[in-house]
Amino acid sequence: MLIHVVNPNTTVSMTDKIAAAARAVASTGVEILATQPETGPVSIEGYYDEAFAIPGMLMRILEAEKAGAQAHVIACFDDTGLDAARSAVSSPVIGIGEAAYHVASLIAGKFSVVTTVAQAIPVMEHNLVRYGLASRCARVRAGGFEVLALEEEGSDARAKISAEIEAAKVEERAEAIVLGCAGMADLAADLSVEHGLPVIDGVAAAVALAEGLIKLGVKTSKRGGYTPPLRKPYAGAFAAYAYPG
Repeated sequence: MLIHVVNPNTTVSMTDKIAAAARAVASTGVEILATQPETGPVSIEGYYDEAFAIPGMLMRILEAEKAGAQAHVIACFDDTGLDAARSAVSSPVIGIGEAAYHVASLIAGKFSVVTTVAQAIPVMEHNLVRYGLASRCARVRAGGFEVLALEEEGSDARAKISAEIEAAKVEERAEAIVLGCAGMADLAADLSVEHGLPVIDGVAAAVALAEGLIKLGVKTSKRGGYTPPLRKPYAGAFAAYAYPG
């Protein structure tokens, strides 16, 4: 079984961390192929970054599909380019945001999300409405640090995440926490013990769900919105990104 995990940003250390989290939860015999685009932002923090992360990420997904990947995981909590990816390939594509929300809703009456920067909050609130889980989310919180602070030695990012979790327990009576960034994948287990409640990492949740969908033998429906793109030339700098068919 081959599962492709793509980090939509171009930071290698974050891809390595995501790959380790995916391999830690994968079953014996499951191969994790971790990739990242060659072009795009070093981190994704809001709508503008998201737009420029998608083309390179879609190329990685098309390449991995051709190489035999049986499912794809988009390792950005905004679920960057999720609909476009589902249109481009037949194998299931899972966003770590959608995966984490669903897992949290199965084990808790209400949960809170802890992410990085405040501008990410509207994206996540929009996705929660779209996925039908907004009523289960008590609040989306931001720790007030940039994504790449999670990669810096000596950073206070973990302490800020822990403080937000404590506040969510007191102020919202949160029953579970969803970590709102793939760069937090290595923190879930320790934070769960520290705070005494389930802490969900989206990478692990998405890989577990991907395994399940592969075992069920289901693929993305090609009726309606996820119908494959029409073949046509793209002009200018995006000429190489035209759908190959």
